[in-house]
Amino acid sequence: MASRKQNREELEEKARHGETVVPGGTGGKSLEAQEHLAEGRSRGGQTRKEQLGSEGYHELGVKGGQTRKEQLGSEGYHEMGRKGGLSTMDKSGGERAAEEGIEIDESKFKNT
Repeated sequence: MASRKQNREELEEKARHGETVVPGGTGGKSLEAQEHLAEGRSRGGQTRKEQLGSEGYHELGVKGGQTRKEQLGSEGYHEMGRKGGLSTMDKSGGERAAEEGIEIDESKFKNT
């Protein structure tokens, strides 16, 4: 039981220093705050899914992607996908592309 308490104390300390220790708890400055944020975000998505139904919720995601594609244009949307595919937990797609010498042509992004 002491190790569980010690583990929570370690997580609390990391959270105080701005580290995310709970998936979905981004922005919380304490372990408890991160737990509440994660729970609220999960519940928010579930509530919307219940309101729209499973098919409606899926369709909402598809529409969001189509809207973004229209904003960026087909080529820009493709380039954005390339950039996103390069991202990792510790580096953005842009950072990784620069490191590895992969060209991402952002001029293809439509300015709206």
